[in-house]
Amino acid sequence: MDNKKIEKLTRVLQRLNEEGVTEALRKEALDIVANISPIELSIAEQNLIEKGMKPQDLRHLCDIHMEVLKDELDKIKTKIEPGHVVHTLIAEHDKILEFLTQLEEINTNIQKASSYDSSVEEIEKLKTVMFNILDAENHHQREEKVLFTEMENREITGPTRIMRMEHEDLRIKKELIKKLAEDVSQLDFNDFKEKVDDTAKYIIFNLRDHIFKENYILYPTAIESIQGKEIWSDMKRRCDEIGYCGFTPKA
Repeated sequence: MDNKKIEKLTRVLQRLNEEGVTEALRKEALDIVANISPIELSIAEQNLIEKGMKPQDLRHLCDIHMEVLKDELDKIKTKIEPGHVVHTLIAEHDKILEFLTQLEEINTNIQKASSYDSSVEEIEKLKTVMFNILDAENHHQREEKVLFTEMENREITGPTRIMRMEHEDLRIKKELIKKLAEDVSQLDFNDFKEKVDDTAKYIIFNLRDHIFKENYILYPTAIESIQGKEIWSDMKRRCDEIGYCGFTPKA
């Protein structure tokens, strides 16, 4: 690992957070990130947290990473086989992204409706898609209890801390929209529409962002930092014990 590179990126990320994203700072960060490994990127973020920065204040910095890492997912998949812990997590992400597209369409239709009677079908669809999105809990448990734990055992704690925080934040929002769909008759329709709109848009934006960060930053860091087939085999065993989602593709 190049400590000078990590220190330089840490300084740039700190300035981005304090001064905002200027074109000059953005270019400087992009130049560094283009030549830095996922694990070095994770350490730079971790340095900021250790200096007292709140994990949530790092979220907008991921935009810089994303520009560089857009084409990396295919490279990750060539390093692992179907059935591998990370391969399964990525496949589940693909399904969750499909559910978010469905949620986006359902919410659009609900917002166009003028009454409960004209939106009965869409409300039922909302219940179904939220059931599927909430069914991702085993996905998150496998990440937190197996993948994140192994990374934290290797002193990579910054990215996992952010992901755990986002998991909890999104759990609350998912439960809220599920409850709205179930208690629909107890609310004024316009009030229902407004709350569904706010919550759905929050989930769609933040969960897509969360998935991107895991796919392009956290998972590559895990593959790079966790070495040894026997370790990954044991991780797979622990994942099997936790269980999978109803939508998990078969290996």
